[in-house]
Amino acid sequence: VVCSLWVADVAAQELTPRLFWPAPKGTSVLVAGYVYSSGDVLFDYSIPIEDADSSINTAVLAYVRTVALWGRTTNFLVELPYSAGNTKGLLLGEPASRDFSDFGDLSVGLNVNLRGAPTKNREKFMAFRANPRPIIGASLKVQMPTGHYEADRLVNVGANRWAARLKLGTVMKLKSTWLLELSASTWLFGDDNDFVMGKKEQEPIFAAETNTIKRIRPGLWASLDITYYRGGRQTIDGNPLRDEQNNVKLGGTLVVPFLKRHAIKIGYADGIITRFGNDFSEFIVSYNVVLK
Repeated sequence: VVCSLWVADVAAQELTPRLFWPAPKGTSVLVAGYVYSSGDVLFDYSIPIEDADSSINTAVLAYVRTVALWGRTTNFLVELPYSAGNTKGLLLGEPASRDFSDFGDLSVGLNVNLRGAPTKNREKFMAFRANPRPIIGASLKVQMPTGHYEADRLVNVGANRWAARLKLGTVMKLKSTWLLELSASTWLFGDDNDFVMGKKEQEPIFAAETNTIKRIRPGLWASLDITYYRGGRQTIDGNPLRDEQNNVKLGGTLVVPFLKRHAIKIGYADGIITRFGNDFSEFIVSYNVVLK
């Protein structure tokens, strides 16, 4: 039911297998997750810190509800992260570091199946799971500037701007136990008018993602995930930066159910091509419980 909660420093680097997979109407899921990111990673890569070395721990609390929208299966998601860690590097040639601990930006999402997955009760869902049809879905995710932000600090947990992701994708059955997901998305960014170095603007980031999923038994599945993203050039105080991204990220996900309503999700992601932006690895584990 729950898509992967990759809480990355750059939103376009998210890997989200089974984002458009349906669930019975009325299903509610509570998720408590943990993400560890390490390496050359910053919440904001326009910060002029060289040789950055970060260690970031993020706790995530999320709630997912499956509803009917125009007769189509729709997942509504609310997600709130809390991050704590340390970043160090060279700022204008001098050693610098900062410890931080606070809430990040709240995000809400809506994933709608446009074709192939009308609203289902549990009996119809079980029949669909046994013989899935091709699915076409659309997703809207909005990040709100609710996270902690200090205008006189370079390193902040909150982004102090609105951001939205538009995504289209399809799910196809390759064999009885294999699924292929293909998707394309665009991140759009508002302006940060309080950035310490002047007004910060950012061009859209475009991404394409492929997820190959192996269904082992009901609730137990694994996936190989890869995403390519480019764009995101920034302008600081009217000065364009030479920071357009053109990167590839690879990851894997394993979900193990237990006691009927519970599941553990484990994932790992790493940049395999980083021509610009943050080069880091990320480990995630989450506990999911079906409330209804």
